[in-house]
Formats: sequence, C-alpha cells, structure tokens
Amino acid sequence: MDVTAEISQEDGFAGESGAAKIKERLEKRNQARIEDAERRKEEKESQSVAEEKDEFFSKTFSRERVCIEELLSSCSGADRAVVTQRLEEATVKTVQLQKFLNDSVLFLTQYELRQSQAALQKLQTSLAETRETALPKKKFAFRARTKAADKVSAPVSDTAQADVATSAPASGEVDGAAASEQCGFSNMDNEFLTKTSEEIQKRDVLLTHLSNCKVRLVGSPSTLHLKHIDSCEILCGPVSSSVFVDHCRNSTLSFPCQQLRTHNTKDTQVYLHVTSRAIIEDCHGVSFAPFSWSYPTLQEDFSVSGLDQDRNNWTQVDDFNWLAAGTPSPNWTVIPEPDRKTNWDP
Repeated sequence: MDVTAEISQEDGFAGESGAAKIKERLEKRNQARIEDAERRKEEKESQSVAEEKDEFFSKTFSRERVCIEELLSSCSGADRAVVTQRLEEATVKTVQLQKFLNDSVLFLTQYELRQSQAALQKLQTSLAETRETALPKKKFAFRARTKAADKVSAPVSDTAQADVATSAPASGEVDGAAASEQCGFSNMDNEFLTKTSEEIQKRDVLLTHLSNCKVRLVGSPSTLHLKHIDSCEILCGPVSSSVFVDHCRNSTLSFPCQQLRTHNTKDTQVYLHVTSRAIIEDCHGVSFAPFSWSYPTLQEDFSVSGLDQDRNNWTQVDDFNWLAAGTPSPNWTVIPEPDRKTNWDP
C-alpha cells in the first residue's frame, strides 16, 4: 500500500479537503527526510574535518620532531661553528613545535596531548644535553653578569646561584636544562627574593625548597620551574614557554606563560595568563583567576616573550585525574571576583 492510500485509510479523508491534508502530510514527511539527510551529511563532514585535523597534526608533529632529532644527532663530531648553527636551528624549531602543539590543544584527545607533551619534553631535554656536551660553558655562569646586576642582587642571588648549582644532579641538569643555563633560588625560608631582567635574560628559572618567601621575578624567563614550595607568594613576568609546578602548597602564584603543568599541588591560588591551556594532575584545592600583577617593564617583557596578550585561557583547565565528560573537576575552582587579590606588595 503506498503512502497516499495509507494516509487516506487512516484518516478517512475524502474530496478536496482530504487531498489537501494528504499533500500537507507528504510535504512534511519529505521535509523531514531532507533535514535528516542534511544532518547526516553535516555530521559526516564534521567527523571528516576532525580526522583531517588530527592526521595533519600527527604527521606535522612527527616530521618536525624527526627533523630536530636529526639536527641534534648531526652535532656529534662537528666543529664548534657548525654545532652552534645547528643548535640555534634546533632551538627555533623546538619553540615553533611548542607553539604548534599549543595551538592544536583544543581538538587533541587527552592521550594525544600527553604523548605529544612527553615527546616535546624529551626533545627539550636532548637539546639541553647536546648544548651542554658540545658547547660546555664555564662552571660559574654568573661571573658574566654586569656589575650593576651584581650590585642589585649580591646579598641574595649569588648565594642562591651556588645553592642551585650544588643541589643539581652531577650531570649539571635540572628538568632537562643545564645548570649553567639556569638561575633561581633554593633552600630558603622567610626571605624576600628578587631577580631582575638583566639576571633572567630568557634563562630557565628554578625555584626549589622555599618556604614563607616572597619572590619577584621581573623579566621574561624561558621556562619557570617551581618545586617544593610552601606558603610562598611568587610573582613572575611573562614566561616564553612553560611553567612547571610540583609539590606546592598554601601558596599564591602569578605569571603569564604558553603552558602550565601542575603536579602534586594543593590549596594554592594561581593568577594566570596562559595562551594554550592549564593542566593539573594529582592536585586538590587549586583555584584560578586572571593574571593581575603589574610592573613598569611588563609590556616590554611581553614583547620579548612573544606571548599573545589578547589570548588568555585561564579558565580552560584540564585535570588528568578527572575525565568525566560534562562534569566539572572538583580539584580546581575559579576565585570569585570579590576574593581576588588586586594589590601586590612591591
């Protein structure tokens, strides 16, 4: 029985009025079929675009990673001028790869993101190791600092540099960066600590085993590492790549960066400007608000860092311990506006 006969039998339509209603029913059914076909087509196209993006990311990331690895391998046995050139090229490519990963975060799965970040961290470690082996520097890097910088920070920073150097592993590396490429403070309690732009100079900054301290880092570090921080207030200028936080508690942190990785941290406030996304793991009671610290050369340091001031994803936090889709993680919150700190001590 065809559709027209079926509708006529069901409703007992007759004459012109019945024919009009049958036609209306047929048009509605036809429209529904068209809309369903369009919906299926859009879903298929959307899935295809997502797959294409994922495939493009995977191929591009893999190709660039291999290229960097080959550059580092080719440094072995080469003369100093060639090594310097290849390390510079590898450094630029690594920074570009970090940016490519940051820009791709929104469509990557958690697994893909973890794998890519681990691969990038391995590249950064290999780069630091190759630089340390092929282009060794003098033991005490701070001797090259200007007299003005020494005068500003002599009471604290020289001791801190020695602490960092003596507390580092025998290989001279901490988290993949050579000790000669680092500056920072270590093993201090109840101190007010500062670093100037001249001291930082896009180096890796390491702060470790600090308690009840206030830290002001004016400048643009390459990376910032915070380890074993207790009851501290740490304010930092724009970090050109990543901030790594591990074993921090009862503290207040403030910084702009490309990426934030936070582990084993609790009861800590983070005033953040991040151009990709923030990641937490094994954390509890962490709260976020937009970056609000200011100092006279902040705009200049933003320019040096290369960060986009108009792009801040401070509310986009991925909790690797909470994968329940559609349900907010209980391990982090947004700091209510009335409770946010707006006045920072010098």
